Amino acid sequence: MRLWFTALLTFGLLLPLIVSADSRPVVAIVIDDFGHDPRESRRAAALPAPIHFAVLPHTPFARMSSELAVAHGHEVLLHLPMEAQNGSDPGPGAILGRLSEEETRQAVCDALASVPHAKGMNNHMGSLLSREHHHLAWVMSELREQHPELYVLDSRTHPESQVRHIASWAGLPAAQRNVFLDAEPHNEDFVRQQLTLLERIARRDGMAIGIGHPYPETLQVLEEALPGLKERGIGLIKLSDYLVGVTQP
Repeated sequence: MRLWFTALLTFGLLLPLIVSADSRPVVAIVIDDFGHDPRESRRAAALPAPIHFAVLPHTPFARMSSELAVAHGHEVLLHLPMEAQNGSDPGPGAILGRLSEEETRQAVCDALASVPHAKGMNNHMGSLLSREHHHLAWVMSELREQHPELYVLDSRTHPESQVRHIASWAGLPAAQRNVFLDAEPHNEDFVRQQLTLLERIARRDGMAIGIGHPYPETLQVLEEALPGLKERGIGLIKLSDYLVGVTQP
């Protein structure tokens, strides 16, 4: 079933709308932090529906996780580390406020090179850096130069995040996270509640994006819940298809 997409620009916010013969609301599921544990990647790759692997750059299994995701029909994002407000270490290759423009752009290039097959980028941490306009502009313009077809997903680790807005300014397709699926780690009941919330938002707005992590409990709930989405009237999409449809004439 072919989907046609349009968008509404209201008060500077990109609000995706879906127009199709099949008017089901749709969701996208993103799982962050792949690259450290191959067992997590293998279990997530076996999920019974396509999701998104957000892979941390410069991690021991970044390439393996990316290759495995693509082989199983999932989509890859570069999970780009950014400076946190609380001083937590974002990991290797992080975009930090003390970096120059040249250093920032080089860090973006190096991160992209370490995560093959990336169709998009979302931020890892970044509660501080996601509000730094100059650094975000350097990040987004470098992404645009390297991969103009790349999309950006704002993880919204801070309510004043500017990631989506500056990505749009740079000409990159952009969206933002609606729900954190496992803000209470290792709690299956909480994940189920958040999935229900995600579906409710999708029914209201037409589309919703949920972000989780490869915790055993999160993956367990997804293994149980994903096969029933269609029966509940919810479609599952890849963000590259959706956002390219939104931004293309």
